[in-house]
Amino acid sequence: MHELLSDVATRAARYLAGVNERSVAPSQKAVENLRKLDEPLPDGPVDPAEILSLLDQIGSPATVATTGGRYFGFVIGGTLPAALAANWLAGAWDQNACMQVMSPISAKLEEVVQAWVLDLLGLPAGSAAGFVTGTTMANFSCLSAARSAVLQRARWNLEEDGLIGAPPIRVVVGQEVHASVMRALTMLGLGRSRLISVPADGQGRMRADSLPDLDDRTIVCTQAGNVNTGAFDPLREICARAREAGAWVHVDGAFGLWAAASPLYAHLLDGVANADSWSIDCHKWLNVPYDSGIVVVREPEHLRRALSWGSAAYLTQGSGREPWQYTPDASRRARGIELWAALRSLGRSGLREMIERNCRQARLFADRLRAAGFSVLNDVVLNQVLVSFGSPEETRRVISEIQADGTCWCGGTVWQGHTAMRISVSSWATTDEDVERSAGGMIEVANRVIPQPRGLVGG
Repeated sequence: MHELLSDVATRAARYLAGVNERSVAPSQKAVENLRKLDEPLPDGPVDPAEILSLLDQIGSPATVATTGGRYFGFVIGGTLPAALAANWLAGAWDQNACMQVMSPISAKLEEVVQAWVLDLLGLPAGSAAGFVTGTTMANFSCLSAARSAVLQRARWNLEEDGLIGAPPIRVVVGQEVHASVMRALTMLGLGRSRLISVPADGQGRMRADSLPDLDDRTIVCTQAGNVNTGAFDPLREICARAREAGAWVHVDGAFGLWAAASPLYAHLLDGVANADSWSIDCHKWLNVPYDSGIVVVREPEHLRRALSWGSAAYLTQGSGREPWQYTPDASRRARGIELWAALRSLGRSGLREMIERNCRQARLFADRLRAAGFSVLNDVVLNQVLVSFGSPEETRRVISEIQADGTCWCGGTVWQGHTAMRISVSSWATTDEDVERSAGGMIEVANRVIPQPRGLVGG
């Protein structure tokens, strides 16, 4: 075992040392080599060292270099050194984070991280947090709590009587609601066609002046950090309207909630603490390994009741917080370990510096691309940049060629009718040199691919 783990460390260190020198996307040959893994299951055991060697030889070249400094797609962060190391140690520990008795260290670190996160993000003290796979499950858990609480107000016991015959629930979303919220609502049986959609402004912010009448059977889903523009819904105004009516407000804050760690950007979250639930992604802007998210609910009892397991005799209740009461799953990996390591390694100032550096780098991208004659479609208020290289066809061609070039990687999107390339700056590893090199590569590819004149916004 010692030799095997030493071999893993050597191979991993070699991979990380070379990640910034390789193409961000794997070569076609590397992808084709994956076919070598198509083999019958061996009849007998295979030497673990041989397995590791094959995995490294075939697998490493076929990875996307998301942990490097020049990956700007899908709001994906890298992995902080302390978080990666803690993740490895947690893997060796092999802890089940379900209950205190199963892993005292995991339970304690979840308590510590819960307190740190509530404080860092300005969320109400005493709120309950659960540690889940990512924002989709965080949204699901938050909205489970919301559904349960709203029906309880209507004197309906959802946990005992189910949804059949239950009083109707109204769900209000913004026009730019994220797909993960829609998926969560669908899984909860709240139905996409039944939602009330509120128009958005030119940056994707929900228009508070267009909210419908609200009541105590309404759930309002807001957004802190639009996945395309980085824009924030007007949370203070929406929460005030909801509070008057007794409605529940949920905040999808996948990456945007981390802006609260910076005095320069905390104003974007004005009023966020007045909501009832919040979803947070950690494998995005906090830069911990996959998979990691946090569900936060103001009233712990709402989350516990919604995710209750009933009366399983073997799920004993300890004297303090029991992790299984705050997540949809029971047996799960101990995510709190690497979260604790990441936050302790950064501290307040380190987290603030990372957030502010990535936002500044997003503006640097926008400045370079505008100066080259291309159209930036959004107000760069956070870490997201949308750029058009001309017509939809031209923009799609440029995106494809940038991805093939390998200097950096960005994805495409359609924003309010405009085809665009989306740049998401979310990694601790991204340097200003990475940005200059990437912007230069984008401009070089675009100048080669599209004819003059350029820079006209496409549909």
